[in-house]
Formats: sequence, C-alpha cells, structure tokens
Amino acid sequence: MTEYPPFAVTADLVVLTVRATELSVLLVRRGVPPYQGRWALPGGFVGIDEDLPDAAVRELAEETGLAEPAGHLEQLGTYGRPGRDPRGRVVTVAWLALLPDLSAPVAGTDAASADWLPVSRLTPGQLAFDHDRILADGVERARAKLEYTPLAAAFCPPEFTVAQLRAVYETVWGTRLDPRNFHRKVTGTPGFVEPVGRATEGDRGRPAQLFRRGPAPLLHPPMLRPDR
Repeated sequence: MTEYPPFAVTADLVVLTVRATELSVLLVRRGVPPYQGRWALPGGFVGIDEDLPDAAVRELAEETGLAEPAGHLEQLGTYGRPGRDPRGRVVTVAWLALLPDLSAPVAGTDAASADWLPVSRLTPGQLAFDHDRILADGVERARAKLEYTPLAAAFCPPEFTVAQLRAVYETVWGTRLDPRNFHRKVTGTPGFVEPVGRATEGDRGRPAQLFRRGPAPLLHPPMLRPDR
C-alpha cells in the first residue's frame, strides 16, 4: 500500500466590511508562535470530522466572537505552497466573507486581540504566513464580484439607499462615481435592487427611497469599474 505524507488543513477567512468610508479587513493579532504578535487572518486547523465551511464559521466565532454573522460567505481559494507554515506541511482553504459594518470583535482562543483594519493602511509583509497574498486575492475577488453580481448589498444593512450603495462601490473600488449615472444603472438593471415602499430622511432633510437587494444572481449588464 502506498503511503502518503501527512499534512494538516486549515481554514482562513478574509472578512471584509466598509467602516468609516474605508474598506476594512478583520484581523487577529497572534498570541502564540509562530508569528506571535503579528497580525493575521482569523482561522485555524480543521477538525478530523469537520466540514470545511463549518470549520471556517467555528474559527471566526472562536477567534473574533462573530457567530455566523449575516452576509455573504464563499470559498476563495486553496493555498499550499511548501514552507508557507513553519509548523509543517499545511494547506489552507481560504474563505471570503462580505459583511455589513459590525461591532468591534472580541479576541479568543490563541488570538491576543482582534480588530478591523483599513486595507489601504496595511504594508507588504505585515501579515503572518502568506496572508498578504490571500488578502490581496480576497480584495480583488470582492472588487470583481461587485461588477457582475448584486453582492455590494452584502456590505449594506437590509434596507439601504442608492447613495449608501454607491458609497460601497466607491470604497471597494477606490474611485468616485457619478451619482446620476449610478442611480440610473442600479434602478434600471433588472433584479439588482427592489424598492421597499418607504423612504428615509436623506441629506438636508430630503427623503431618500429605501431599497433591498433584488433576486438577480448576476447583473445584466454588469456594473464595470471605471478603469475597465
């Protein structure tokens, strides 16, 4: 019988939200070696009898106190470069979560602290392991998702204004969008958003119509980035 070398599997999460007009990622400061004291993506080892999505949700709750928050969760990719973890041969399955703004996380298990950090303020090599690369892949996936799906609404509360939705696009893409053109594209794209039949007080007391995410899985036509 052929013997296969043993290796471990981890689940790591790129959790993104929009806080104070900045695209932010949820990070934990490692409280144990390796990379003790360094910022890292939340995550950890998958149990022998545990499914991968369950491991991702469990690790998020254990390290940050966020118990399966409402939003969007999808598998991002698999990372298995030899030497990526000094503890041995470790392959990680990374997950991408897009969430509305949440309260401050609470560190647990082997995390010394946890916090939301603006992506733009992180420097290359600041994160432990190969988490810089995983984060970069997650941010690019999120930016692309906003082009051809209605997932920008995952960053918003259940009911939102077009201006709030535009702010998500501007923050994630790092650009400015024409309000009139954006409003026309959003409300004119079938299944993108649905009016809830109510309005809220907008800027300077003007009422702003409220919307919720529509049923469309894809946007036709897509909402392309200005530089595309």
